[in-house]
Amino acid sequence: MRAIVLKGPGDAGTMRVAEVPRPTPRSGEVLIKVTAAGVNRADIVQRKGHYPPPAGITDILGMEVSGYVAATGTNVARWKAGDAVCALLAGGGYAEYCVAPQGQVLPVPDGVSLEHAASLPEAAFTVWANLFFDTQPLRTRESLLIQGGSSGIGSFAIQAARSIGARVVATAGSQEKCAYCRDLGAEAAWNYKEENWVAAGWAWSEGKGIQVILDMIGGDYFGKHIELLAQRGRLIHIATTKGAEVKLDLREVMRKRLIVTGSTLRARRPEEKSLLREGVEAKLWPAIANGAIRPTVHARFPLAEAGDAHQLMESSAHLGKIVLTL
Repeated sequence: MRAIVLKGPGDAGTMRVAEVPRPTPRSGEVLIKVTAAGVNRADIVQRKGHYPPPAGITDILGMEVSGYVAATGTNVARWKAGDAVCALLAGGGYAEYCVAPQGQVLPVPDGVSLEHAASLPEAAFTVWANLFFDTQPLRTRESLLIQGGSSGIGSFAIQAARSIGARVVATAGSQEKCAYCRDLGAEAAWNYKEENWVAAGWAWSEGKGIQVILDMIGGDYFGKHIELLAQRGRLIHIATTKGAEVKLDLREVMRKRLIVTGSTLRARRPEEKSLLREGVEAKLWPAIANGAIRPTVHARFPLAEAGDAHQLMESSAHLGKIVLTL
């Protein structure tokens, strides 16, 4: 099969198309003939040599795909050849075929094309895990600040939170991106390059503070988040684009009774991802089918142009998701 392989760690030019062996599904696994693969920032970090795949996982990039079931291993009950599916992977999506544990495979939501379906699994699993599963679930009328609201995960999170009646605000890096966040359902969006989003958050919340913050930034944003959180607020970390080391005055956590948490998705055991899949399918897939959450595909690139897709993502000029097509 054709797949994207790396000459070695480095820039987008290290990726090329090559012929590699087609994977064989093991017990409990599904072989998928890939129609499209989502592009994620974690792919870029792996390409640069800083995010190796878990033990036993292919080093081919790609953590979400859509396509058709081509074959199944033993002990697979639900899926059969020909089913239209999308799936969360630990790796291997930038290829004509990939394997996925059966518990990480989902039906394509009603009314969604296969290309758009490839943009859903990584964002859906991440948002479900962090806003609804791992800690106290986001509730109706709670306030939520999403840092990086125009990203793939941010776009999904705005819509998912609005679908349950939460009040959502976001930050983004341009006025165009802020308008995009508002179009998705954010009540307000602030350009972090031009505006004091902490002051704006206090004003928007009428001095009460924000109840939940979903953060992909880290670094010096941490202290600002602690300041902005309301009493009993929750700060949830899913990435560290401005750095992983922070300073914390524990007295502020104690005074406000805050919860500071975070998670990664890729390294979780398949059994845990299967539990997440159940919630995603039961709660988020109906919201996609009825239009409350819509896929947000900004651009499509053929597999051979994966380098261009990575360059677009690194430029941060996109709104929502980028996918590779096969």
